[in-house]
Amino acid sequence: MRPLVNLGLRLMEKPYLARVEDPAEIRERFERKARFWFGMPRDARLGWDRLGESGVPALWVHEAESAPVILYFHGGGYVFGSPRTHAAMLVRLARLAGASACLPDYRLAPEHPFPAAIEDARACFDGLITQGVAPGKVIIGGDSAGGGLALALLGELCRTGAPMPAGAFAFSPLTDMTFSGDSFRANAQADPMLPAQRAAELVGMYLRSADPADPRASPLFADFAGAPAVFLTAGTTEILLDDTRRMAQRLRAQGVAVEVRIGDRLPHVWPLFARILPEGRATMRDLADWITRLPALSGGS
Repeated sequence: MRPLVNLGLRLMEKPYLARVEDPAEIRERFERKARFWFGMPRDARLGWDRLGESGVPALWVHEAESAPVILYFHGGGYVFGSPRTHAAMLVRLARLAGASACLPDYRLAPEHPFPAAIEDARACFDGLITQGVAPGKVIIGGDSAGGGLALALLGELCRTGAPMPAGAFAFSPLTDMTFSGDSFRANAQADPMLPAQRAAELVGMYLRSADPADPRASPLFADFAGAPAVFLTAGTTEILLDDTRRMAQRLRAQGVAVEVRIGDRLPHVWPLFARILPEGRATMRDLADWITRLPALSGGS
């Protein structure tokens, strides 16, 4: 199934992402395609709420009462994607991990450039705590740009001395908006989904004149002393492969426990395809097992 998924992405998605100009168009298309590709379980229990003083909308996956909460930031290059496009994956993950999930509808570029997304992310974490969720019962997660956002939030919590979550995870995260990793060029042709040549436009829409090395945009440059355990994934043919490899190296150098899954020729954020991709289901099971073993959740020190 992996070759078929990669072929479909290479023939349909990568050329489209290489040419599309209108953010509204790509948002509408991704919402429509997500319903087909990702398949929401029929018995999912979903509901909307608002978090934080700014009232960030958030989609809740209600799978377990009085359970850990996965605070999940969707991907989409800070330009498209929504809680709806990623909810099916979080329903599956929440069930495997015995958790609930909260997916913020954080502000997107170009209408809301940096630092809007990280401000919303922090507001949502603080909002959960205000609602009575213990920090040690929160697992921060995300994919692609949302994975970078999750790690940037973790860096901000470390920087400000805030209470720590139980752990953090990221699927194929964008951690370096300077795009200095070797894989960004070496895998430009091999990556079946992401067009490397659009990176400068992404930076322009999201960062505008902000520094791409700002840790709130590029968590590869953040400090993580005192952070909880982190789980990362990337595929061998992804342009963002080195974003994960170097992120893991930086975290370990600062004393953070890290687990990394490097998937052989798997597409960008392959757990999204768990309905049809066995490797996606396997990674979700591995992550759920990792979540249940986190010291803050399992009673360890």
